[in-house]
Amino acid sequence: MENTIDKDYKTKRHFYQRRNSADWVWGLANIVGVVYALSQYHMLMDGYEKVIIVCTGLVLIGFGWVWQTIRLFVTGVALVSLFAVSRYGVTIDLGKTDFFLKYMLASQSAIMWMSALYVMATATYFFDLLTNKPFSGAVATSLTWAATGMGFVGLLVRWRESYLIDFEIGHIPVSNLYEVFILFSIITALIYLRYEQRYNTRSMGGFVLTVISAAVAFLLWYTVERQADIIQPLVPALNSYWMKIHVPANFIGYGSFSLAAMVGLVFLLKGKMEAVAPKAFLTQRLPELTLLDDVMYRAIALGFAFFTLATILGALWAAEAWGGYWSWDPKETWALIVWLNYAAWLHMRLTKGWHGTPMAWWSIVGFFVTLFAFLGVNMFLSGLHSYGGL
Repeated sequence: MENTIDKDYKTKRHFYQRRNSADWVWGLANIVGVVYALSQYHMLMDGYEKVIIVCTGLVLIGFGWVWQTIRLFVTGVALVSLFAVSRYGVTIDLGKTDFFLKYMLASQSAIMWMSALYVMATATYFFDLLTNKPFSGAVATSLTWAATGMGFVGLLVRWRESYLIDFEIGHIPVSNLYEVFILFSIITALIYLRYEQRYNTRSMGGFVLTVISAAVAFLLWYTVERQADIIQPLVPALNSYWMKIHVPANFIGYGSFSLAAMVGLVFLLKGKMEAVAPKAFLTQRLPELTLLDDVMYRAIALGFAFFTLATILGALWAAEAWGGYWSWDPKETWALIVWLNYAAWLHMRLTKGWHGTPMAWWSIVGFFVTLFAFLGVNMFLSGLHSYGGL
């Protein structure tokens, strides 16, 4: 017992000893950010929301310690968002006249930049895949970071804009299809960027960014046809602190599953090309099958963990809003189908050793199941979640 305690103590001490001055500065900066947010906006938060803010800060500290690149990204997004909010002052009307807001940093402007940059990044990733030029690969990655940054800025500024319109209207921007499509795009891109850096390969980028570009295309159509960019008051069922944690957790799941499906597609393409033309340029450019299989597994495992959390949080939210944890609403039913699908995928992978081609096909089929749960239910079915419809 004593040896176990000593070992645990040494492990914890080793963990803290590995932290350098930059790590502690990052931690302090996040603490200052949390204190600032609470001091400026505490009157708009209940106790649960204050806890969410504190936990978010702690998560960002840990995330920055594990993935150092994210520090510069988060710092940049925070500074640009604060600059945009400061340009507004106390009236939203400045968004129509101020140069920076009108053309770059008002929520709709930032989201348009995000959309354009994601499409450019997709094309650049495919150009890099076909040409194998280091410069084009670096440009593709930079465009993806820039697009993701503008997406985050757009959502954060939109959050502030909702309060400038009216304090009663103000809410976190994850309440309708327009907002969650932005959230889906930036979360999927961020997860991809993590894997790109971890595995030191950009050859999956064009395929993963394709699904983000498709989301952007829907977003633009939705904006033009339905004026979805207009900030609307929340429906009563969504006016809850649960939304702030349930929806982001859900879309980490959706983003991970989408990424896994696109990697599965690359796996099938690579396998087919190896069988037909193993020495071809494109065959050599695509990642090894073992790497693709590992990324697919990790993405689904990550997505499943967060989707499980989101489902539990959703049940708790339903109990508070509607008086019951589960009502077999179409959205709930299809969420269960998605959960069972990926639970079975992981079960077969971990207990039966399944991998390779059948799992790649399964991940692609799972994507369409997830897509229907995400979008199809809103289009074709009605229920307690019908406020999220098209």
